Amino acid sequence: MFAWLDDLTEAQRLAATHTGGPLRILAGAGTGKTTTLSARVAWLLANGAVPERLLLLTFTRRAARQMLARTAALMTTAGLDLRSGSPAGRVTGGTFHAIAHRTLRRYATTLGIPEGFSVLDSADAADVIDMVRDEQGHATSTRRRFPRKNLLVDVYSAAVNTGRPLSSVVPEIAPWAEDCVDAIGEICRGYVRRKRSAGLVDLDDLLLFWRAAVQDDRLGPRLAGAVDHVLVDEYQDVNELQVDILTGLRGADSRITVVGDDAQALYSFRAAEPRHILEFDRVFPGSTTVILETNYRSSQQILDVANAVGYDATVGFSAVLQAARVAPGVAPQLVRCADEDAQTDAVCDRILAHREAGIALHEQAVLVRAAHHSALLELELSVRRIPYVKYGGLRFVEAAHVKDMLAAFRLADNPGDVVAWFRLLQMLVGVGPATAHRVVEALGLLSSKDLPHDADILGSWPKASEHLPGAARDGANALVEALGARHAEPVPTHAERLRVAVAPLIEATYPDVSARLTDLDTLVAATTKVARLSDVAADHVLEPPRSTGTLAAPPVIDEDWLVISTVHSAKGLEWDVVHLLHVTDGNIPSDMALSTPAGLEEERRVFYVALTRARHALHLYMPERYHHHPNGRDDRHGWAQPSRFLSERVRSRLEEVAERNRRPDSVESMPPVDAGERVGVALEGLWD
Repeated sequence: MFAWLDDLTEAQRLAATHTGGPLRILAGAGTGKTTTLSARVAWLLANGAVPERLLLLTFTRRAARQMLARTAALMTTAGLDLRSGSPAGRVTGGTFHAIAHRTLRRYATTLGIPEGFSVLDSADAADVIDMVRDEQGHATSTRRRFPRKNLLVDVYSAAVNTGRPLSSVVPEIAPWAEDCVDAIGEICRGYVRRKRSAGLVDLDDLLLFWRAAVQDDRLGPRLAGAVDHVLVDEYQDVNELQVDILTGLRGADSRITVVGDDAQALYSFRAAEPRHILEFDRVFPGSTTVILETNYRSSQQILDVANAVGYDATVGFSAVLQAARVAPGVAPQLVRCADEDAQTDAVCDRILAHREAGIALHEQAVLVRAAHHSALLELELSVRRIPYVKYGGLRFVEAAHVKDMLAAFRLADNPGDVVAWFRLLQMLVGVGPATAHRVVEALGLLSSKDLPHDADILGSWPKASEHLPGAARDGANALVEALGARHAEPVPTHAERLRVAVAPLIEATYPDVSARLTDLDTLVAATTKVARLSDVAADHVLEPPRSTGTLAAPPVIDEDWLVISTVHSAKGLEWDVVHLLHVTDGNIPSDMALSTPAGLEEERRVFYVALTRARHALHLYMPERYHHHPNGRDDRHGWAQPSRFLSERVRSRLEEVAERNRRPDSVESMPPVDAGERVGVALEGLWD
């Protein structure tokens, strides 16, 4: 039955079959983390665990699906599938926020929030905090600079997720606003009041309410008792709030397994800290640690460079990676370039050379610390006819029409959602922010401390609609009439009624109407599987699409393409060849992260992640100077310093090569002239 365990390494098998107390699996890059966690779930199920009482927490739904699919495959191999389907399909799996949302929907009344609460995405949260900022008089002040809405949301979220006061958060995130802490605190308090009065919940609130639930004397034991074993992926990316939730769920039960790599903790901007995985045994006493160090991805030469980077770190880097394959590899290169132009030429030359050697373009990646670092390279790639795709740092087109329809879905369950009202009202003819504000105020959503009853809000509509221009009233009345039918018909029928009301607004607001209306049909179709319309809206917040498509464009026919990616977007991926640009101080590490020792160490981990994406070949490029005006005609420049991560230990494991600049410069090529005598004569006359 357990023959599949023989395919695991000794360390993987030890982790998969662990019994007893808490288990920490420190899985180095490329060491089979997903395989090990999937094997552990399969082993628990094979030994009688009830699938519905296993909780698998990941940071993306896709990761949860992949792990459970692998688990199902292992159970099929063991002959443990049931006729009703694999037990793995009944395991509760998802992201922290998705499980929190499910919990809040079930216990909303107990937790003191409306059953139809709306879930805000980051953009909606910024809009709400901007309302409060405006109401408190900071939007019109010209005496001095005051934080804008996006920065205020970042500060608020950092304080919530770390549990630290604003007085310590603001100096780190916005030191220039340190003397505004009191005013920022008032805005945060107003933001919390506004959300509570309007039945709004942001992403941080999902975790806050889940923590409150698991820590409650009555509800906490009930939630913990519903779970036999908790398994957490990417534990190095958890924050203080998520650790509190886990300790609440496992306070009286030691069955918890966490998997992660402290060397790949890159998300401090989300309040994640690697100390949580390093201090796991302190939070969960009596824990067992298994370290996975056999790397199935990279050659030993590449791993030697990565291990050397980890050796220089002040904390962490628990795994010392050893290659599973013993075949000799290519020595990693440190390519010294005269300037950025030389770097661009060197990268393109090596990309094409690898292609001619049989490594396809899509098996090569150019990694950058920041998206703009590839700007010059992208121009040269076009000149050389090297197709590419780029990930990370892109501002994807926002699906505005989708958010419009989702706003209507949110209002269906929560007529007090001021953000949704503002969005839809401003789609009406002749309605701007000021008019929308008057209408929402007339509905009683701005002046009341407590959320008015749903019937009272919609009942106030005839009077509130008097603030609308005549041309806007028919469309607005149709929308409100559709909202009022929510209790009288099934969810999909109500969704279609709302689509009919919103479609004319979409047609009047956007181009490419046919494609957008098709998207609305897709949203309506999604309502057949939910209990309420706001669940569809919440689903888009919890797992948002990265982009939206219109109708199919003319085909782009090409045999291959190169990948350009930021290091953060490349985490978890791998390629045969990796080209890492700008390995100079200020770029790697980024000068924006050097205000604290913790920031420097995170940059070291970013560098480490970039190195460990490569399977066979690794090229690091180091320009020796940067022109102040790369596109200008002058030669003003500054000399670069090698990245401080290129210590002697690291450089000793790299093959250093130099690339000269082959670009034509401003000096004409002429036969040599011996001008020394002529210059000397001219100078002699100056000494008389």
